Amino acid sequence: MRFLHPELLWLLALLPVLAYCRGVRGAAPALLFSTTSIASSLSRAKKSRIGAMSLVLRLGTLFLLILAIARPQLGNSTTEIEASGIDILLAVDVSGSMEAMDFTLGGKPVNRLEVVKKVVDEFIGQRPNDRIGLLAFGGRPYLVSPLTLDHDWLRKRLESLSIGMVEDGTAIGSAIGSGTNRLRDRKSKSRILILLTDGMNNAGRIPPLVAAEAAETLDIKVYTIGAGTRGEAPIPVTDSFGRRRLVRAAVDIDEETLGKVAEMTGALYFRATDTASLTKIYDDINKMETTTRTMKKFENYRELFPLLILGILLLLGLEMYRKQTRIP
Repeated sequence: MRFLHPELLWLLALLPVLAYCRGVRGAAPALLFSTTSIASSLSRAKKSRIGAMSLVLRLGTLFLLILAIARPQLGNSTTEIEASGIDILLAVDVSGSMEAMDFTLGGKPVNRLEVVKKVVDEFIGQRPNDRIGLLAFGGRPYLVSPLTLDHDWLRKRLESLSIGMVEDGTAIGSAIGSGTNRLRDRKSKSRILILLTDGMNNAGRIPPLVAAEAAETLDIKVYTIGAGTRGEAPIPVTDSFGRRRLVRAAVDIDEETLGKVAEMTGALYFRATDTASLTKIYDDINKMETTTRTMKKFENYRELFPLLILGILLLLGLEMYRKQTRIP
C-alpha cells in the first residue's frame, strides 16, 4: 500500500492535541447557578461517558478524513529488466601451468587461477544484463556453465574451477572452436568470447587460426589474454619425498598466435603480467563492450478513497443518531 500524498499524514499529529484541548475544556455549561463555587466545581469535573463517545467519534471522523485526502492506494508495482542482447562466453585455462605463483592477492603470492577467478567474478558483477557462460579448457574444452542471466549460479560454477579438472594440456584452438559453437546459434546483437591462457597450443585437433576463421565468419569477437610474468615464474612441484617446493620455469605464451586470433575477429590481444594488469584488462573489455539497459515498469493500484469516505459517513451517521437518542 502507498499514499499518493504522504506529506498530508503529518496532519494526524494534530489529533492528540485536539483531544487534549477538548478534554481540558469540556462542554459549555447549560445551566445557571446561584453561586460561583458550584459552577466552578462542575466546570472542573470530567466529561460524561456520552461526551467522551462524542469526542471519539469526531476524532475518528477527522482521522479517516486525513487518510482519505492523503489518497491511500493498494496494489503492486513490478519492474522488468530486458537483457542487453550481448552474449559473452568466458574461456579459462585450467592446465597445470596455471599453478605458477607469479600473481598476488592481498600482498600474498597465489597461483594464476585464483587471481583469474577473482577478477572474472568482478567482471561478471559489472555485466548484470548480459548472458554469460563459462568454459574451462586444458587438453580439451569443458563447458562449466551455459549462457545464463542467473549470475549467482554462474559465480558458484566459477568458484568450482580447479587446476586439473580436465586432462592436462593447452587446447587453445579447441577452446575457441567450442566457444564459437556455443555462440553461433544465439540470436543476439553481439557475441563475444574472452579466452585466457598462460601457454601455447599443444593439444586438441583444431589449430587456433582455423578456429578463429570460423569465429570471424560467424561475426564472433575473440578477445585473447596471455597471463603470466615475462621470463620465468615460480611453479610448485612435489619431489620424490612428497615435499612441495617452488622451482623457476620459463613462461611460454604464443603471443603471436593469440594476437592474430584477436585481430582476425575484430577484437584485441592483451598481456597480463600481474594482478593489477589483469584487472585492468577486464575493465577495458567491459568499457569497450558497452550495453544499454532497458527497463519496463508496470503499476496497478486501486484507490481506497471510497472506502474511507464510507467510513466517514458511517461515523457521522452514528454521531447524528447518538444526538437524536440522547436522554435529556
